[in-house]
Amino acid sequence: MENKAKEKKSMSVVKKMLISLVGGLVVGIGFLFLREYLITSGGEDVWDIINRVLFQDITVKEGVNSIGIFYIVGQIFMRGLQLAIVPLVLVSLSLAMCSISSGSKLGRIAGRTVAGFLGFYVVGAFLASVVSYLVKSAGFFDVILPSEGVAEAATIDAFNPLAIIIDAVPSNITEAFSSNNSILAVVVVAIVMGLCINKLGEKAEALKTFLEAGDEVIQLYLTFLINKVGPPAIFCLIARTFAIYGIEYLAPASAYMVSAIVTLLILVVTVYPIGIYLTTGLNPIIFLKKVAKVGLFGFSTNSSAATLPLNTRTNLDELGCSEEITSFILPTGMTVNMNGTTVMHIFAVTFIATSAGIDVTPANLIVMSLLSICAAAGTPAIPIAGTTMIFTVLSGMGWTNEACLLGYALVVAINRPVEMALLPLNVIGSAATNVIVNAKENELNKEIYNS
Repeated sequence: MENKAKEKKSMSVVKKMLISLVGGLVVGIGFLFLREYLITSGGEDVWDIINRVLFQDITVKEGVNSIGIFYIVGQIFMRGLQLAIVPLVLVSLSLAMCSISSGSKLGRIAGRTVAGFLGFYVVGAFLASVVSYLVKSAGFFDVILPSEGVAEAATIDAFNPLAIIIDAVPSNITEAFSSNNSILAVVVVAIVMGLCINKLGEKAEALKTFLEAGDEVIQLYLTFLINKVGPPAIFCLIARTFAIYGIEYLAPASAYMVSAIVTLLILVVTVYPIGIYLTTGLNPIIFLKKVAKVGLFGFSTNSSAATLPLNTRTNLDELGCSEEITSFILPTGMTVNMNGTTVMHIFAVTFIATSAGIDVTPANLIVMSLLSICAAAGTPAIPIAGTTMIFTVLSGMGWTNEACLLGYALVVAINRPVEMALLPLNVIGSAATNVIVNAKENELNKEIYNS
């Protein structure tokens, strides 16, 4: 009953987001045509009043005498998401490291598990980078922004990607936590903290309990923000986007969604089966048939946590995995193995940066992949968390100007189908890693697997 209630609640949020998206499109396009009509018929003053009341950025010089209702609501939501970034990464990744570094047969099994997750991460990030770069190069992500937006985007400083290695180790922990632009440093601190907590055992139990309580607080905060503030904010963000910048956003946004979803679905039916065949020699078709329902369940619930019970039963009863290894890998994968999230991040950030007038290079994609893998590993197993973490990658790249935030707002609004498409990649990836580790440990029941 509780699971059904949660699913019903989740579906209600989806409906609210969909209504907000459609409503924002309708209202925004309506204001777009109204703006064009007023300007062409000599009613610039009327449009100026409407713009000042609803859409004007009140933080700039031109907005001193404005109200900017839609801008205020949208910014409250966006800043609320940004507020959770550092504590979200610190707490969730620290707890994930506690899980990775514990359990039976820690050394060998944990090493193979991490290697499996990392291998799938790298392959997924590489293929996503190639496809997103091709789509970007073909011009499908191009958007015509106002001249001031392009000028602002052009002021982003160039950087050497190798500097990321140095910046990842903070010299001042409070400085690292004081800015969303130092997320990679927060990731490093979280990993070190998690491993140390586990090593100290009972001595650090109080700190672990504190982090678990903090995780509950963060999840409650994000749930409230997304469920209650999200729908009206999405409406305001989308309406303002189209009212000010026009319909030219729709085509590249559609290109982002279609290219990301198609790539995710192709990866599900290629990367994991090939990985199982190359590492174990097992029939990959059998694996796909048996885990298909796990992928479909993950697609419908959009939650790795909700899919864990079904994934566990499938691995034990149908794939022949041992309970000892499965009880370690699948819960760890639920938190750490977010391969689909990395694929989505690369497409989303490439789209956002391109729409803001930034030329995304192959070197940028390499750094972006590193940041995304680190961010995805700390993404909570709840709906919409991956979309929230897009800003983590944007911050790590230094792409947080107004033009980028506008593209990010659009992605937040339309990203539900992409979020649903990436979940099968996550949950099936954990199952694939579990099968591979069980086979390497000679604990896979091949009779059950092949039955």
